[in-house]
Amino acid sequence: MPDILGIDTSNYTTSCAVLNTESMVVWQTKKLLPVKNGELGLRQSDAVFNHTVQLPQIITQLKENKSFSPEAIGVSAKPRNSEGSYMPCFLVGKGTAECIGAVLNKDVFETSHQVGHILSALFSCSKLNLIKKRFIALHVSGGTTDCLLVTPSDEEVISCSEIGTSMDLKAGQAVDRVGLMLGLSFPCGKELEKLALKSIRNFTVKPVIRENNCSLSGVENKCRKMLLEGESPQDIALFCLKYIEVSVLAMTEAARSKFGDIPVIYAGGVMSNSIIRSSILKKISGSSFAEPDFSCDNAVGTAVFAAIKKGLI
Repeated sequence: MPDILGIDTSNYTTSCAVLNTESMVVWQTKKLLPVKNGELGLRQSDAVFNHTVQLPQIITQLKENKSFSPEAIGVSAKPRNSEGSYMPCFLVGKGTAECIGAVLNKDVFETSHQVGHILSALFSCSKLNLIKKRFIALHVSGGTTDCLLVTPSDEEVISCSEIGTSMDLKAGQAVDRVGLMLGLSFPCGKELEKLALKSIRNFTVKPVIRENNCSLSGVENKCRKMLLEGESPQDIALFCLKYIEVSVLAMTEAARSKFGDIPVIYAGGVMSNSIIRSSILKKISGSSFAEPDFSCDNAVGTAVFAAIKKGLI
């Protein structure tokens, strides 16, 4: 069976996936890293420890759900394909992939977490043909809020060049900080969305954009002011998401004005939000979003990467 194993050990989630390259069906298992109540994420040492504990469990669970013998292994070994990009948590997945590859005598293909996110999004919305073209990708998560020009690459499959980024707070950080402010549990994305869906307010938000870069630090300050002034949690939650939405829209429009009416792909955990997604789809023609389970940190993209490098798709 032409199965490919994918592994991703991010600062949020331990993830494994199996892609069958004949049926193009994927199976995945993942588990959030445990974070104490009231805390914003983990130290890298704690993330490494928890991945070391969780990764064997996740692979065992995946094996129980889907019998497979991988032809190759794909793994995220760093945050981005750029010089100096490094986080210790990815070493757990990298080391495990190398061990499995050595025992089975199978190829191991290393990519970045960012490329994995984009390939997962393309797979999810049936747009893998775009790897041979030029397109714009918005990678919006806890660790990044990047607008990227993506072009084909023989070595990396896709090459990502930064068009714009957040000059301060990342979108996922804003979501989590406002969520904790409202008494939600980390990571706060899903709970903040549920809260925001209860609001009936209409907010007019002006993004802070400088040379294609956005600033999101103001959303935390504004939400704290709203809370002190007695505004409802659901209205504060909606304002936070709308602030991120208009910022992402502004970055997209700035990129389109420079590079033309080329396709736009949205990836990353924050882009799984239904409020942001539905609004952007109405306003940006030629835009596509990953399905929610393929937006948040996952290993599908690393499996897709290995399958492409192996020549199986």
